[in-house]
Amino acid sequence: MADFINSYLFGIYPYIALTVLVIGSIIRYDREPYSWRSSSSQILRRGQLMAGSILFHVGVLIVFLGHLVGLLTPIEFFDWVGISHPFKQITAIAVGGVAGIISFVGATLLAHRRLFDPRIRANSSFADTAIILLLWLQLALGLSTIVISVEHLDGAEMIRFMAWAQGILTFDAMAASYILNAHWIYKLHIFLGLTLFLIFPFTRLVHMLSAPVRYLWRSGYQITRSKKAAL
Repeated sequence: MADFINSYLFGIYPYIALTVLVIGSIIRYDREPYSWRSSSSQILRRGQLMAGSILFHVGVLIVFLGHLVGLLTPIEFFDWVGISHPFKQITAIAVGGVAGIISFVGATLLAHRRLFDPRIRANSSFADTAIILLLWLQLALGLSTIVISVEHLDGAEMIRFMAWAQGILTFDAMAASYILNAHWIYKLHIFLGLTLFLIFPFTRLVHMLSAPVRYLWRSGYQITRSKKAAL
């Protein structure tokens, strides 16, 4: 039974989550383009919003890129350039730990603002509140994995998760088995991350896919107001 649950959660569920992420995002952008925004509440408690938002976004960006590079780069590349497994593990703990703490502090400020300010809470939907709490929990789980990672400075655990992530992308039928015996905190962290991918198209997180790149080459314009005599 345990093998079946592991195979489903980490061998099948990733494809469900990623498929919904891609197709759901495309459909939402096509059918509801005006909902493709973060729905900011910045007119309320702007100072706390700015502090929390900057810390959260900077930290999460570093964490995301670290996961992307760390998990999807073939281990042979690190061996080829002379980066040892223990060094990569320690670097991931150090950089990920600092970035994780920064984003966790930011998420805490944002969650506190949304939960404890009566005006903001009254103007927040269930999805708005739930997503920030899920992100807060995901960051907390990520920081919790550091405690376990320091017990495996040989890099063995790191290689295990790299094999799983790369196995998912290459449709390796054995991918789920690579993390069968991983610590439950790691597994919960992965499961919640996949769930965030699953619900991504239906939340305000879609704004992460929008970057104002077009403004780099768009020609400028000026708005003028004509003066007409009042009738």
